Amino acid sequence: MKRMTDGKKALLRREELDTPIGKIVLVTRGERLCSLVFADGRARTKAALARRFQGARIEPASGLRATTALKEYFAGRFAALSRIAVDPGGTEFQNRVWSALREVRAGTTASYGTVARAIGAPGAGRAVGAANGANPIAIVIPCHRLVGANGSLTGYGFGLERKRWLLDHEQAHAPSRVRAIARSGDGGKLRMLRGKRSTRYSTM
Repeated sequence: MKRMTDGKKALLRREELDTPIGKIVLVTRGERLCSLVFADGRARTKAALARRFQGARIEPASGLRATTALKEYFAGRFAALSRIAVDPGGTEFQNRVWSALREVRAGTTASYGTVARAIGAPGAGRAVGAANGANPIAIVIPCHRLVGANGSLTGYGFGLERKRWLLDHEQAHAPSRVRAIARSGDGGKLRMLRGKRSTRYSTM
């Protein structure tokens, strides 16, 4: 995990949002989202942010762009998430996995193996699972859309009930053509992402 060498100059902004499945806490650096967790995981996240941005100040905020986009997501307008620029930190491999996750359409799911193949690392399903579990930006980097090869929900750091709710919410509001992709299995085809990093990412 990369650390800020100028952490004392970093200013992070924090906002909370009530949702149907619990309060979420968002943290941004500039206009980029660097953390999104449910409130019951905030202590672990606070420690992770302190390690990454040493000496940074975290100030309360309101009306963050990411928060507005999350409100749209919970209203069923999923395209809003694609407008959120993210700053998750992480290794090169983790960023390849997280970028691939953002290619999985709302209303569909993908398996660990599918993501591994999409990033040009077939056979790396376990490593994909580890990167998925280390994702610091829930929902926007949709780790909840990753399932087992047999379609089982497997795990979710914030609880399987939340994962099931998110998937049901996306299925309920997805266009019919996306629901058809979901019925065909495995999230449709992810575009190959070998060595590519989305321009929506920053890992300073």
